[in-house]
Amino acid sequence: MTPNEPQEPKVMLIILDGWGVAPPSRRNAISQARTPFFDSLVARYMATTLQASGIGVGLPYNEEGNSEVGHMNIGAGRIVYQFLPRITQDLRDGSFYSNPAFLSAAQHAKKHNARVHILGLFSTGNIHGSAEHVHGLLDTMKKAGVTNTVIHPFTDGKDGKNNEGAEMIQQLISRLSSFTHTLPGTLMGRMYSLDRNNQWDLTQASYEALCGTGSTPTTNDPVAYIKDWYQQGKTDYDLPPVIIQQNGKTIPRIQDNDALIFTDFREDSVRQITRSFALPDDSFKGFKRNLPKNLLIATMTEYEKGLPALVAYPPPQTENPIASTLSKARKRQLHVAETEKYAHVTYFFNGENEVPFPGEDRIFIRSTGGPHYETNPKMQAATIARETTTRIDQYDFFVLNLANADMMGHTGHIDAAIQGVETIDAILYQLIETALTFHVTVVITADHGNAELMIDPKTGSIVTSHTNNPVPFILIGKGFEQPKNTRLYQIPPQGILADVAPTILHLMGVHQPIEMTGESLLYKLIPDLQKS
Repeated sequence: MTPNEPQEPKVMLIILDGWGVAPPSRRNAISQARTPFFDSLVARYMATTLQASGIGVGLPYNEEGNSEVGHMNIGAGRIVYQFLPRITQDLRDGSFYSNPAFLSAAQHAKKHNARVHILGLFSTGNIHGSAEHVHGLLDTMKKAGVTNTVIHPFTDGKDGKNNEGAEMIQQLISRLSSFTHTLPGTLMGRMYSLDRNNQWDLTQASYEALCGTGSTPTTNDPVAYIKDWYQQGKTDYDLPPVIIQQNGKTIPRIQDNDALIFTDFREDSVRQITRSFALPDDSFKGFKRNLPKNLLIATMTEYEKGLPALVAYPPPQTENPIASTLSKARKRQLHVAETEKYAHVTYFFNGENEVPFPGEDRIFIRSTGGPHYETNPKMQAATIARETTTRIDQYDFFVLNLANADMMGHTGHIDAAIQGVETIDAILYQLIETALTFHVTVVITADHGNAELMIDPKTGSIVTSHTNNPVPFILIGKGFEQPKNTRLYQIPPQGILADVAPTILHLMGVHQPIEMTGESLLYKLIPDLQKS
């Protein structure tokens, strides 16, 4: 490769997943890590912070950001109002209870004298699903006259507190005592039910528990089962699937003619388990199964195009995200991530479009070390860098996700998070040195915070969830030098994630579409710059 001066500006967007900005402390894995290169970028180039949570990204006030929301806002160039407040508002005004998808599931079960199964993440985290929505569905089935409802809660341990499951399941069981025909059926951690890394053995274990076709253990006391798991030093995340019995008898599993309602509103992590029940044999390749006949599948949101399921809340249309805008401008683009974050730099970043836009190529690298990523803090960052830098002269725009800070933050292992952050620092050096050599401007940001708060300052307990802290924005390239002694955490947010795409279009000389309501950050970083 020969670094020729490009005729038109090129940009590389690096998204540091889970890299929030907070004051230094022993709770902050990012400040504890050795990051000389990242620190030098902040000191040398234009840098600020961005709001990445709450109303600034289309979530309820003070709600922590997440990867899906962050990438959607970054790619859309506007605030994308999220499913969580939309669904919750329907619960408040009562329209939730008359949603056609939910009522169709109820009618199907009643017609066939069968069951409605409610499956989803039961968590306070509100990232993939909401316990409030699960309770709302229980009420919906009761109002609809369903006489046999079975609930299958998935415990969290990642986005919520890592040991909240026992208390939440106890509260659920207490509430079910007021329901004549509703019982808990199975229980399992999200490591099994929400795998998104093609580890189909985990999905199969969930499927077999739900259908009663494997050797899943049973329990008469699900709360005691969870507490026993805690005693082994484990968390809700990797709770093994268990079948719940009532008075020594097993509640019927998923059988012919049943209706299934998947309650998660986030699409990516629930796809594998949903496919296991929704896809016919000639389309499903995950594992060998004996699929019950005549199932009706309903999903809270559209998990993927073409999935044979009723959708309660279809996605809003995001017209002209940055990937589409660059495609129309005949720019070539490359999207790179490992499988844990592949959907984020493609589907979510592209405005919930599965199919690449013309001129868009994608590279995904299989994540290694999962589900216990603390055993491999480096993850696939080096491979992402190699795949990107070897193609540096072939594209006009690059977007890549480095997942280390987020995935290590979710493990609760602060030493692993520190190693992951230090890995990113080394990888940034490789990426940026190559980019600058080939006259590619680099933008660094993040989708949400995580690794900067891993210990609760009040209780001293481990924190594995996201934060509502701001995230970095650094503009690196010739002409963007701005030496300073200010630390990043001392800079208040000057924008939101929706401002990233307009900034990139500004840098590349591409017209910003009217749908993008974000503003170029160049006007804030360069005070003398006049709007045209």
